[in-house]
Amino acid sequence: MKLSKNRGYVTLMTAQVISSLGDWLSIVAIITLVGLKWEATPMQVSLVFLCLALPMALLGPAAGTVADRMNRKLLMMMSDLVRAGLFLVLAFAETLWLVYLCLFTIGAFSAVFVPAKNGKLKELVAPEHMKSAMSVTSMIDSSTKVMGPLLSGLLVAAFGAKIVFFIDSASFFLSAIFIFLLPKSLETLNEEQGEEGHRFTFKHEFLTGLSFIQRDSFIVMGLAFLGVSLLILQLADSQIIILIRDLSTASPDLFGYIVTASGLGMFLAGWRLAKKTDYRAFPNMLAGVSGLGISFAMMGVCTYFDVAFSILWGPLFGLTGGFAASHIFVPFQATVQVETPVHMTGRVFGVINSVMTIATIIGPLLGGWLASQFGAVPTFIVTASILVLISFTGYLAKNKVERGRVHGTESQPGTPGATTS
Repeated sequence: MKLSKNRGYVTLMTAQVISSLGDWLSIVAIITLVGLKWEATPMQVSLVFLCLALPMALLGPAAGTVADRMNRKLLMMMSDLVRAGLFLVLAFAETLWLVYLCLFTIGAFSAVFVPAKNGKLKELVAPEHMKSAMSVTSMIDSSTKVMGPLLSGLLVAAFGAKIVFFIDSASFFLSAIFIFLLPKSLETLNEEQGEEGHRFTFKHEFLTGLSFIQRDSFIVMGLAFLGVSLLILQLADSQIIILIRDLSTASPDLFGYIVTASGLGMFLAGWRLAKKTDYRAFPNMLAGVSGLGISFAMMGVCTYFDVAFSILWGPLFGLTGGFAASHIFVPFQATVQVETPVHMTGRVFGVINSVMTIATIIGPLLGGWLASQFGAVPTFIVTASILVLISFTGYLAKNKVERGRVHGTESQPGTPGATTS
């Protein structure tokens, strides 16, 4: 069955579009509320992002285990409905501490939603279509990342932050409705149940998931490449505005153009990988790491020499950087999705989500420190060189990594054990 004919998959992707747009809609509204209306300090604004990211970083592996033990459809609906309610609370919040509490809880339920969604995707999509499905997921993420803040900014300017929180709440409620409409699956016996049908303990299942990851060199190495690349990507992204400030002539809108071009590059890469699914994951990841490094290096070099027409080369390298980044993330996650048994998908993607979130927390902080100590241009060039060096090191280890892919034959399509959807 083609993906476009798979009703469950289309319904799940519709829910993802709505909830992802809701995620990004809230960012501008929250910053407007905290930073402008309440005149919060830079540290207080930073805590906004930390409250969203920290629970996802800390709870990822445990949340993934929960997603493997429980009804994934129910978990996703509960997560959306709770977040919908919390955004309503934010609309009437009067203190920073209430905002922090709501955002931390939203982050915690997002930590459950992500592995549950990936597990549900494994249930609904046949292995031969999984790479295309993950590419489409990436296209949705990159599109909403660009459109969400833009739309939110327009709405905040026109109607104020409160109305955006109402719209955000409605988006999560609508997403929950679409998840409710997902087709049911047959209940099957969990592969991790004991001989008498009793489940193993939460601790046992948690450790089994970690053991599964440790035994597969592709997942271990790929996760290392993913984490380091995302850390440097976030490091550079957070300092682009500082980098272009060193240019003698730069459009005030240059930063926005670079970010938009980066999102477009990620979208185009997702579209390419959705069409061409017979790729080898690890070589694509190595090319992506190298391409990302070269893009950042060229930004640094062009800024150092104060090259004219930054309105052209800035977005161009943003485009190539986004295109390269997707060739790291999409092949890795698609291959892991294909090769991971359905009853372990939540745990594996819980760990992946945790690593990615930790990188997004550390990256901007490290970038700020490096740029303040050594300057933006050296920071870009040095970190870009590290990416190229990492890519070369990965090439030397390529054969060993690909020989270590031992789980591909274990992956089975279908439903998770002891759950209905």
